Amino acid sequence: MKERAQILETGIPLFYKVQLEIDAPAQIIFDFLAHPKNHPLMDGSGMVKGEFKGPDRLFLGAKFGMKMRLGIPYLITNQVIEYQEGKSIAWQHLLHNVWRYELVEISPNKTLVIESWDGRKARSKWWVSDSYKWVPKAMAKTLVNLKGLISA
Repeated sequence: MKERAQILETGIPLFYKVQLEIDAPAQIIFDFLAHPKNHPLMDGSGMVKGEFKGPDRLFLGAKFGMKMRLGIPYLITNQVIEYQEGKSIAWQHLLHNVWRYELVEISPNKTLVIESWDGRKARSKWWVSDSYKWVPKAMAKTLVNLKGLISA
């Protein structure tokens, strides 16, 4: 049976959440997430094509950029807006869409990873409206990819 992440129903427009249990300590997963060079490896959307600038390891306030492609190639710069070592990390770009990862330790070697995407405070609502219905499926694939990379 193919691994699947659970898409959670938030009941909130432009706010999506997915979760998946990963057999690894929360700190190992956090360390992977905190390195921008790993983001293209786990990306389930197919949009993240590579890192173009930023620190080796993220921290609160850090700025990092990614090479992206959605129809056409473009560059995007993100800033870390939330950082709690081993527990959560979140970033946003200039439109203020927020990507967040929360890590909940179930046991020393099992972690519930919750990824959310929040477009409620986006500066351009037309950009994130109905066209973003694909986001939860891409996020679910990201968590499955993350699990495969952590377990490898």
